[in-house]
Amino acid sequence: MGVKAERAVLLRQLKDYLVFLKDQGMDHVPLLEALETTFRASTVAAVKASAPPASVLASSVPVLQTPTADNTMIQPDAMSRLTEVRNELGECTRCKLAETRTNIVFGSGNPNAKLLFIGEGPGADEDAQGLPFVGRAGKKLTEIIEKGMKLDREKDTYICNIVKCRPPGNRDPEIEEISACKPFLVEQVRAIRPKVIVALGKPAASTLLGRSVAITKERGTWHEFDGIKLMLTFHPAYLLRFYTLENRRAVMEDMQKVLEVLNS
Repeated sequence: MGVKAERAVLLRQLKDYLVFLKDQGMDHVPLLEALETTFRASTVAAVKASAPPASVLASSVPVLQTPTADNTMIQPDAMSRLTEVRNELGECTRCKLAETRTNIVFGSGNPNAKLLFIGEGPGADEDAQGLPFVGRAGKKLTEIIEKGMKLDREKDTYICNIVKCRPPGNRDPEIEEISACKPFLVEQVRAIRPKVIVALGKPAASTLLGRSVAITKERGTWHEFDGIKLMLTFHPAYLLRFYTLENRRAVMEDMQKVLEVLNS
């Protein structure tokens, strides 16, 4: 992982934390001295253990208690739990994708988001940067969120995939690979507890529903996963490959249904 990619991961995760603080009513970074001490200690330990900088940030920042506007102490439970899940995942070797990946792509966004997007798996850009949906499909997803839904990707959503490592050649994840990753996906969902989940494409929809899904027939329909409303729609990559006004309109109709639930 190059210096530029490491910096991108660090900045993205730091931004996630700052968004969390803002959502809690904070207008400054609290406990600066404690924050610096924790970073310093974690960095030294990470260097000794040869851990990547992104792991330092993920394991140190979220667990700090922070004061609210009325000076009461709060624990960022969603972020803290996501950090625990990421630490449990570790430098995963549970399936053969570990042999070809560059980075584990865990997820990004607001841990307290009401809207969770779940895709299929990382592509080449995601594998290089360690972040989900940063390539062409990611730009299309951002367009859907920000231009179509009038939401902020960083503040209003959390995004992850059913598998955390890139399948070679961007092929569909295999059953064994999905099975190895699904326990961590389930724990991500339970940590965030969104109001709505959007499954992007057939592999994500099939994984969450536990059956084969004909996405062209079932997109736009409501289902449920772990007690949370689940909407099925096309993957942004599908829109790039088969871009028609009909497909674009279909996705925006699906997202309008999602907005109606979020605003209810």
